[in-house]
Formats: sequence, structure tokens, C-alpha cells
Amino acid sequence: MTSNLQTIARGFDRDEWALRVDLAAAFRLAVEFDWHESVANHFSAAVSPDGKTFLMNPCWMHFSAVKASDLLLLDADDKETMQRENAPDPSAWCIHSQIHANCPGARVLLHCHPPYATALAGLKDPTIHPIDQNTARYFGRVAVDLSFSGIADEEAEGRRLAGLFGNHSAMMMGNHGISVAAATVAEAFEELYFLERACRTLVLAYSTNQPLNVMSDELAEMTAQGWDNYKGMAFSHFAQLKANLDAKDPSYAH
Repeated sequence: MTSNLQTIARGFDRDEWALRVDLAAAFRLAVEFDWHESVANHFSAAVSPDGKTFLMNPCWMHFSAVKASDLLLLDADDKETMQRENAPDPSAWCIHSQIHANCPGARVLLHCHPPYATALAGLKDPTIHPIDQNTARYFGRVAVDLSFSGIADEEAEGRRLAGLFGNHSAMMMGNHGISVAAATVAEAFEELYFLERACRTLVLAYSTNQPLNVMSDELAEMTAQGWDNYKGMAFSHFAQLKANLDAKDPSYAH
């Protein structure tokens, strides 16, 4: 792992460097789980208290190549961002700048098109019905956008998505994909992990053509609240996944 001296030499303070390393790990891990898509999709993390200054991946860099030092430091209020030589992906800027600026709880925002969640987002009804404890985790906690109008690359579209996202932990983006948000990279990654697993379970259940055994609202809500007792799992899980990365290829932390 990068030493404190190397960190200071690069001009990053300790907290920002730690955030960069975690976010870079999330990109590499997304490849491990097959959640990446060509050189598209984007993860970001707020640096400033108001969320307007944030880290995000460079335009069209494959997730498997992203390093901590590669991440762009952007300002949502900077109107010249997209005119710069190292401008981010237009869709990434549209979505992440507006959500970070308008959703204080979205300190870390992960947007991608994983197979099962994207398949569910392509259904007329992308509701994550509570049929097991993983699907129940998201009961009443997911924003749903059914107003897809093409690739998001306008500020107004970003503001619309931010308004829908609000204080939710996840958003099913109809005809598009998903976004998840949390206070830390570890917690956001765990949201993404369990959301994709929940969607996989539901898609597989749909494939049987048998009726779904949907929980009552009361049972689903009780199960969702039960997940609050397991918040620590996210940090333990992410730490062990990072340890696996360190053993295979620690270059993400450079």
C-alpha cells in the first residue's frame, strides 16, 4: 500500500488519499463481479462537506485500470468542467455533479449496469418485490425512474434524477441501470452487491413462471429494518475484498 510519504509527495492529504484508494478498489472489484461495461459507467465520492467537490473516474478508462491517483477531482459548480482537456464523460458529469450537489446523503455514488439489476430495470414494473431477506432489504427504500429519455447528458436531466433520488439508498433507472448511494465507499459497495443479488433472485424467480411468494408489507418492513443490525458487515466485507485485491494486484492503490 502507498506510504504516507508517497501520499504527501503527490499532494494529497491523508483523508483524500484513503478515499481515493477505497474508490479505486471499488472499480477493480466491480470488474471481479462482472458489473462493468466496456469503458463506460462511473463511480464518485464527495470530498467537500457540501458534496460539490468530488472524485470520479476519468473519461473512458476501463475499471480494471483505474488507480487512486487517476481519479479526477471535480467541482459541481465549475461551469468550465466539460470544456477542459481532461473532461469527464458527459453522462457521468450530468448525473454525479447534480446528485452530489443536491443529495447530501449521497457521499458515495455508484452507477453501473450490472446484468440482473439492468434486466429488472428493463421491465415495465421494476419493483424489487420482497420474496426473500435480500429483496426485502430494499422494501420501500428504492427510488424508481420510469422517465428515461435517452443518454443523460444535460444539467436539467441530472437535476431531475437528483430530485428522484432524494435520500434513497438506491434508484432503479428504467431502461437504463441502477445507482446506489451511501456515506462511505464500503457501504455503497455493499448496497450495490446486495442490490444485484436481490435482482438476480427476483429475475430467477420470474423465470420459473410460478407465482411469487411476496411477503406482507409488515413482514417486509420488519425484515428491512432487521438489516440495520448488520451495518458492520459492509466494512468487514469490503476490507476482505480489498485484501484479496492486494494479494492479486495492489496497483489500484497507487
